[in-house]
Amino acid sequence: MANIRDLRLRITSVGNIQKITRAMEMVATTKLRRFQGRAVAAKPYSAELEALVRGLAAAVASDPEAAGDAATLFQPGPADAPLGILFIGSDRGLCGAYNANVQRKLDEFVGTLKGKPFTLYVVGRKAMAHATRRDYPVAAYLEDLDQERASFNDAANVAGMLVRHHREGKLSGAVLCSTLFRSAARYDPVIEPFLPIAPPQGSVAAEPILEPNGPAVLGRLIPRYLETSVFHMLLEAVTSEYASRRFAMKNATDAAGDMKKEITRLYNRARQAKITQEITEIVSGAEAL
Repeated sequence: MANIRDLRLRITSVGNIQKITRAMEMVATTKLRRFQGRAVAAKPYSAELEALVRGLAAAVASDPEAAGDAATLFQPGPADAPLGILFIGSDRGLCGAYNANVQRKLDEFVGTLKGKPFTLYVVGRKAMAHATRRDYPVAAYLEDLDQERASFNDAANVAGMLVRHHREGKLSGAVLCSTLFRSAARYDPVIEPFLPIAPPQGSVAAEPILEPNGPAVLGRLIPRYLETSVFHMLLEAVTSEYASRRFAMKNATDAAGDMKKEITRLYNRARQAKITQEITEIVSGAEAL
């Protein structure tokens, strides 16, 4: 049977770990509520804007001149150019399977490319570590981008870089590999198309009326749409990260509680056995006298 002193130290250690995981769970819960409110509030705007732009994509396909300078964003880049993948992970661990799931999604997507060239634009230290382990080509590591404090300007800079490389013929297109927040218990890794902007499948070219004219409207609308897409994806990713971290810390706290109960049971048994042994020794000594 384990030593009583060792069991007492283990009970103390597990109790300290339980306090830490409970505190981390509370912090994750607080931050989850904050980011969840922002993500949920942004979804209707992002969805309506995407529907509008993709609806216009059908019209632009039949009349590229209507998009003016934005026309190149509706067309694929050079066929031999790599596909750009904005790969978003977390900067820190202790968030359950969040990083493993998005990394697996990236690996599966890369497998579907069947040798076609691609390059990564990486956000998050965990994502960069995975890219390094897999020896994936990395065009840019956005090390200074803090997802918790990311502003719309930060997202605009990322979107602008992808757009610029697409215009320059450095990319055949671009996709976003990240995690979409569904609920506090569900967050799905996804691959979302980004460039070129394509109309919905089965859509029919519309004849929109754009005032003052197509190039003027799309010239301002398309960049804002792409910036919003990146910003919303960053927001969804950090919300999913904290949902996963809250769940992981709750499980860790519960596991620590169960472990503490088991060790306490062993401690009580060991203590009882020691007391019984001492009583037996005292009785035996008294009888000997």
